[in-house]
Amino acid sequence: MNEFSDPIYIWYTGNKRDLPWRKTTDPYKIWLSEIILQQTRVAQGLEYFDRFVENFPTISDLASSSEDEVLKLWQGLGYYSRARNLHFTAQYIQKKYNGIFPSDYLSILNLKGVGEYTASAIASIAFNLPYAVVDGNVFRLLSRYFGIEDPIDSSEGKKKFRTLASELIDKSNPGLYNQAVMEFGALQCVPVNPDCDNCPLVYSCYAFINKKVAALPVKKGKTKIRNRFFNYFVLYTDDSVFLKKRTANDIWKNLFEFPLVETENQEAADSAISMFSTFFCKTAKMLHIQTVSGWKVHLLSHQRIYYRFIELYTENEKEITSTLIKVSKKDIFNFAVPKLLENFINKSGLF
Repeated sequence: MNEFSDPIYIWYTGNKRDLPWRKTTDPYKIWLSEIILQQTRVAQGLEYFDRFVENFPTISDLASSSEDEVLKLWQGLGYYSRARNLHFTAQYIQKKYNGIFPSDYLSILNLKGVGEYTASAIASIAFNLPYAVVDGNVFRLLSRYFGIEDPIDSSEGKKKFRTLASELIDKSNPGLYNQAVMEFGALQCVPVNPDCDNCPLVYSCYAFINKKVAALPVKKGKTKIRNRFFNYFVLYTDDSVFLKKRTANDIWKNLFEFPLVETENQEAADSAISMFSTFFCKTAKMLHIQTVSGWKVHLLSHQRIYYRFIELYTENEKEITSTLIKVSKKDIFNFAVPKLLENFINKSGLF
């Protein structure tokens, strides 16, 4: 009997969540689920997984869609580079492999947006290849059970955990093993206040025996949070509104938004409007300010976005820069926008 994996298998049989990607060995659906679940809770990701499978049943369907369609379907999920990479990779697989997902680990790892963890998950679950997954849940489980105090965010620590995970994997059924240890970490060996009294590993767990559950795993330090200040200008006529596509290598790349002026701090509205006139029109005289919303906060993993909406009405469009896109108000819901803009559009009453 393996005192580490066997209790986890038994626990997994009775406690695993009923999830659609666990009922298939289709590499496309497993890949899709893994990309969606990066930085996303299962409860939220499930809705998006179902939506993508319904709209794009195969890799070929996803490849033949437009990036705007993919981003719109992804809207609200965040970390939009995942969606762009998903679409790019589908087209790559369609072109290079005729729509057939590659079946060897190195080819999977070579796909854009796929790292070691995701490649291991796909290779083991879809193709029964013995590659161990090491995600946050597995880091935590291994660190506590084996008493590993190397920082999980250090290169030395990551190497040590990956080596151990590779030694532990059940080579006869790697897909089941990987899913079991991930689920155990997600539901049983949780980050804060795990239910150790009802854990099947409790009598052989280093952290429990040595009262170090709260201290493990170890991290070197937190990433500094960057503050940014976004002034959004909702420029509209009686039946239209103006948008701009984000094309820079920044958050929300290729999503649409209202014309934006980013400032160093919470500038007064008059100052922001002056900058808007410089960037987006030749004169501000044509603009009539309707309302200015107060500052709100939108949190990202490493950024804190302070934002507000300044509504501007005009009857004269001649001075507006050609970088803006004129959109019928009734069509604005067809454009993929960041979550904070989606909330405004749905609640503003303008559309």
